[in-house]
Amino acid sequence: MGDMMNLVNLVEKVKNKERLTQKEGEALYELDLYTLGELADDIRQERFGKKSYFNINRHINPTNICADICKFCAYSASRKNPNQYTMSHEEILTIVDNSYKLGAKEIHIVSAHNPNDGVDWYMGAFRKIKEKYPSLHIKAMTAAEIDFLTREYGISYDEVIDLMIENGVDSMPGGGAEIFDETVREYLCKGKVTSSQWLDIHRKWHERGRESNATMLFGHIESRADRIDHILRLRTLQDETGGFNAFIPLVYQRENNFLKVKDFPTGQEILKTYAISRILLDNIAHIKAYWVTASINLALIAQEFGCDDLDGTIEKESIQSSAGAKSANGMGLDDFVNMIKSGGFTPVERDSLYNELKIYE
Repeated sequence: MGDMMNLVNLVEKVKNKERLTQKEGEALYELDLYTLGELADDIRQERFGKKSYFNINRHINPTNICADICKFCAYSASRKNPNQYTMSHEEILTIVDNSYKLGAKEIHIVSAHNPNDGVDWYMGAFRKIKEKYPSLHIKAMTAAEIDFLTREYGISYDEVIDLMIENGVDSMPGGGAEIFDETVREYLCKGKVTSSQWLDIHRKWHERGRESNATMLFGHIESRADRIDHILRLRTLQDETGGFNAFIPLVYQRENNFLKVKDFPTGQEILKTYAISRILLDNIAHIKAYWVTASINLALIAQEFGCDDLDGTIEKESIQSSAGAKSANGMGLDDFVNMIKSGGFTPVERDSLYNELKIYE
């Protein structure tokens, strides 16, 4: 009886927009899926109605050669993948040329941590894209990549961030966050950026008046408590800086990597995690169901569990698809729009900072 009363009180707290603690966040998982979905959907509808945001973007992954070894990664060429590659600036620009012609507004560039490619390779690519296409939004350089460059070349986070801005990077993606708990992190991705470093890099980016995404990789060896801890750490930094424009819970992809996970999360567990993210993150505007990791069907359902953004058409994607996601060739604009409409939502094309560009009635 006591537990039931506690859950009733918890629901009332959410409805009254009271902030929840770590323990209360964990207790949200004890609510049934319908109740959680309703709570999250109420928050979503109050903010965005039936609007579902997306952008026309192109993902470019310029190299898969990596100095770091993460057990969950199927993309890096340092382990199972013998097909090493690094794109030249000319190859990158050719891709950008084609994507621009197809209407892309954002170029999303994330690489492995390649010890053969220096700061000039990164910054030169950004600069050349921005010089040729000043209107294109460049989203690039995860906190993990920034940390890698500082370790490899002996320069500070501040120096790398200032170089990014000088060379045309507009916003940062949220990759490399994985799970903040250091015990889990030690097992998943030892040697990579730590949780406190990840948060510090985004803090520095925000202090320069720039925006970024935040992610959480879940569904592997982490506990529910680890997920809540991760979300609340982001909430704390957002209170300080206000620089995160979206939170993206990424569903772990289980193929072709060294993390032997037997108990993959159910659709219910994934939807509960989306809903809880929406409930807890009162200060981050958008919750993204990144269809690349969630599957398109689950991402569509996630729109009723607090998510108001599906990312974008992406055109091509290499990192998640190498681990089994069905995302290698992106999705056409018409298909994307019709898919959102079929779920009873209104597709809204946005720019990278969530300014509305076109509403598809």
